[in-house]
Amino acid sequence: MPDLAKIILRNHKIDAVKRFHPWIFSGAIKEMEGEVKEGAIVEVYSDRGEYLATGLYNPSNIAVKILSFQKVSDIAQLFLEKFQNAYQLRQQIGLVDNPKTNCYRLINAEGDGLPSLIVDWYNGTAVIQAYSLALYQRLDLIVDCLKTIYADNLRAVYDKSAAVLAKSAHISENKYLFGQKTGDEVLESGHRFIIDWEKGQKTGFFLDQRENRAILAQYCQNKRVLNTFSYSGGFSVYAMQAGAALVDSVDSSHGAIDLTEKNIALNNLSQVPHQSYSADVFNFLRDCQEDYDLIVLDPPAFAKSIQSRHQAVMAYKRLNHQAFQKIRPQGIIFTFSCSQVVNEEHFQGAVMAAAIESARPVRILARLSQPADHPTSIYHSEGSYLKGLVLAVD
Repeated sequence: MPDLAKIILRNHKIDAVKRFHPWIFSGAIKEMEGEVKEGAIVEVYSDRGEYLATGLYNPSNIAVKILSFQKVSDIAQLFLEKFQNAYQLRQQIGLVDNPKTNCYRLINAEGDGLPSLIVDWYNGTAVIQAYSLALYQRLDLIVDCLKTIYADNLRAVYDKSAAVLAKSAHISENKYLFGQKTGDEVLESGHRFIIDWEKGQKTGFFLDQRENRAILAQYCQNKRVLNTFSYSGGFSVYAMQAGAALVDSVDSSHGAIDLTEKNIALNNLSQVPHQSYSADVFNFLRDCQEDYDLIVLDPPAFAKSIQSRHQAVMAYKRLNHQAFQKIRPQGIIFTFSCSQVVNEEHFQGAVMAAAIESARPVRILARLSQPADHPTSIYHSEGSYLKGLVLAVD
C-alpha cells in the first residue's frame, strides 16, 4: 500500500486512542501531512512520532474513524478479515443457516470494527448503508468481501446509502451493486415477514428488536395489545401468534400500515382481531377510548444530536405518560429509545417522570437492549443505542 497521509495529534489528546476508542475528534488534530481529503485512509501519530492507528478521514467533528490500531499493509485484506470475523461471530451465535431465522445484521459499524458501515442479511440479499463517503467510495471492496463469504448463497447486494448521505453530491440513488431482487420474504423465529429494503425504513426491517419481540410474546396470552410506531408489524405478528385477544397497530405511515397488513396475512393470523390505524401516535393515545393490557412504545430516534437531547427526553416523558393513562391495572408496557445521545439514565429518568406524573405504581420487570448480532465494542459505549424497559403498571 502506498505511503499514507498522516494525522498528527496533540500530545494531550492521544489517551483516548491508546484506550482503543475508535473516534478521533477534529479538536485533537495538531497538523496533517500529505494529501488529506474526505474519504482518505490516513495514519495517526502522536506529535512525538509514535504510530497510533489507521483510519478513514472525514472533515467533520469526528475527523477520523479508526479501522486498525496496528499498521495496515493491505486495506482489502483488512476489510476481508473484518467481514470474516463478523460472519464467524454470527455463526457462533447461531444465526447462520438457522432454519427459523434467515435475516440478521452482519456488520454493525464500530461493533464489528468497520465504523459507519451497516450490512444486513435478508435471506440471500445483503443491504448496505454507508454512513460516510469513505465507506461509500469502497463499495466494490465491500461487495467483494460479501461474495467471498457467502459464495453462491449471495443473490443480490443492494446499496441504500443515498438516504443517509443525501447531502453529498456524490450520492444520487440507491441501487443494486450485484444481482437483482429475487424475493422479499424472510423468517424470524419462524415468523414470516415481507421486507421492503428498497423503500422501507432503515435497511427494511428493525432487526435489532428480534429478541425483544420474542420476550414480548411471553406476555401476550389473552391480552389486548397496542403496538405503536408499528412499522411493518413485527411486534404485532409476535403478539398475535402468542395468543393475544386483540391487537391494534398504529403508525403514521400508510406504507408501513400496508406492510403490517401483508405480514399479518402472510402468517395466517385472521383468527385474531386486528385493526390498523394510520395516525400520529401521540394523537391516537390522546383520543382513543380503548384501554389496553399491553402497550408497545417503539418510536424512531427523537434526538439525532446532543443539541436536541432535552427536547427528546421531554418527548419520551410525554409519550410514556400518555401510555400510563391508557394501560389497564396490572398492565405491561414495553418502552424503548433508539436515540444514541439519550443514554440509559436519561431515558429511565424520562419514564420515571412520566410515572410520577401519572401517580401510578410502576415496577421495572426487565431492561432490554440490542441482540448479539448488533455487538458493541467495550471501548465504544456510544454503540449501545437501543434501550428498553418492561414495566408493570398497577
